[in-house]
Amino acid sequence: MNNIVEIIKQGLYTTIQDLGRLGFGKFGVPKSGAMDQRSFLLANAVLNNDKNCAVIEWILVPPILKFHGDTVISITGAVCIPYLDDVRYKMNRQLFVKKGSVLKLKKVKNGMIGFVGIKYGFDAEVKLESKSYYPNITSHYRLLKNDVIPYRNYSSFKHHFSSVSSTVFWDNSKTIKAFKGPEYELLSEAQKDQLLNTDFIVSRDRNRMAIPLERLLVNDLPSMLTSPVLPGTVQLTTSGKLIVLMRDCQTTGGYPRVLQLTQESINIIAQKRPNEEIQLKLVSF
Repeated sequence: MNNIVEIIKQGLYTTIQDLGRLGFGKFGVPKSGAMDQRSFLLANAVLNNDKNCAVIEWILVPPILKFHGDTVISITGAVCIPYLDDVRYKMNRQLFVKKGSVLKLKKVKNGMIGFVGIKYGFDAEVKLESKSYYPNITSHYRLLKNDVIPYRNYSSFKHHFSSVSSTVFWDNSKTIKAFKGPEYELLSEAQKDQLLNTDFIVSRDRNRMAIPLERLLVNDLPSMLTSPVLPGTVQLTTSGKLIVLMRDCQTTGGYPRVLQLTQESINIIAQKRPNEEIQLKLVSF
């Protein structure tokens, strides 16, 4: 029997996400998917779910959720304090939720992106082999107050499931590792030195498509034809601004691709708040 979770308060930007749409880039379809995929995978692993089960993702300001049926959930990602019916719990473990319970996530201390996993995943619509929200692909692009999402009832909770310490999975390092991008060698030695030895600042304009970095890298790189880009591609604009493309990014772009972040560093930078500093570090394949 299906039940629903009701959005009592929508939060700043709340969506349904899984691992995204694979294999549709040639049609111009963004990959989408969870911004911090390590925390996403943890949300499902704690519940013994399939790794691609859909979760609720929230950015900076969490939603308030009411569950209309028994289930088990997990809270991962941005460090916060979960409350079920005003009783305090811990993150990164299975939490039994009774019918009618209200979930509040308080005191978000570290990070930007949080996840609410649920046993068997949320039953959102599937478009192009994924449940990840994206404008003009899914019928919703974010969750709003009074929206409801179905889920399967689960009442067989046992009090012997493992949990994981949040400190094990939290990385406060400002080091963001990256490979050379296709246009990296077009930079002068001085520009390369500046690129890899500057403390860049995460812009307030960050979103699911991209994270611009403050502090300019002056350059005279030539314009280029539109070329393929991926989540984690670091573009260098003619104005000198660096832009880190994220999960909802376009599939092609016209700026030089000077770096490509490692998958783990995409997860790390996803959790960086505006005004936090990062330093780019070159690694080899």
